[in-house]
Amino acid sequence: MPTISVIIPVYNSEQTIRETIESVLNQTFSDFELLVINDGSQDSSLEIISSIQDTRLNVFSYPNGGVSASRNRGIARASGEFIAFLDSDDLWTADKLESQLQALQANPNAGVAYSWTDYIDRSGKFVCPGNHVTANGDVYERLLLQNFLENGSTPLIRREALIKVGNFDESLFGPEDWDIYLRLAANYQFVAVPKVQVLYRISANSISSNVFRQASECVKVIERAFNQAPASLQPLKKVSISNVYQYLVFKTIEGYPNRQQGAAAAKCLWLAIINDPALLKKRSRLISIVFIKILAIILLPQFPQFLNKIKNIYKKL
Repeated sequence: MPTISVIIPVYNSEQTIRETIESVLNQTFSDFELLVINDGSQDSSLEIISSIQDTRLNVFSYPNGGVSASRNRGIARASGEFIAFLDSDDLWTADKLESQLQALQANPNAGVAYSWTDYIDRSGKFVCPGNHVTANGDVYERLLLQNFLENGSTPLIRREALIKVGNFDESLFGPEDWDIYLRLAANYQFVAVPKVQVLYRISANSISSNVFRQASECVKVIERAFNQAPASLQPLKKVSISNVYQYLVFKTIEGYPNRQQGAAAAKCLWLAIINDPALLKKRSRLISIVFIKILAIILLPQFPQFLNKIKNIYKKL
């Protein structure tokens, strides 16, 4: 029986899946099984995976059901004492599993170990650092305010903990990771490995096109979590909702946004302030800068081209 089960859901990931799998097979800790859940891929993903020869690699194919269904299918087949998830376009550093396993073994009360994330583009080039939050022990209150783990490729989780809190919620679209982390944090301690071990790939077309669906799904998770949270934490609910809208503001205006994205960002900024009016005082300078950029996006149709020209000028300097 392997110590760790690694689960990778795959759907039409032919451009990245080989590199993702190799980042697992090249781990310094080798006692694991790799369960690739083919979620009804229609491209060459399955052929690429089948060409990789390693006895630890097992592939299971199902009709398309989404990432949460694939993770749950992987959990049902996993035999390891610990379980890790990796999205099909993300990468791990070679020491990820070894470091996190050591952290959990050194902290028997912890159910989850996690590492820091940095962001890369489609070609694997560094884009920006993640939040790099270090939180140990009881992280429930902090996690209610923000998903500081950032993505689903980050943690190593004790199998017994997953069994206790239940599977991923297959009805959620987007914040299913945050939802299960909150359930875990309500029952178990977390331990941080304070270094970058996850490279999260972002695409040019950000979540801005689904910004309000994303917001609605996150609010659903927040409502559920605070229905279970103690009375002493209830004042944090509005701040948590505000944090979601703040995040969506920045996601919507990154890159070269159009006027429609600018309007979406304006609405998100307004909702962030409505839910946490203290923002106007706590982050007044940043709010002002963001507001000016949003106005420019909405009022100046050529703003994306202007940003591109500025970027090209800086490249030449």
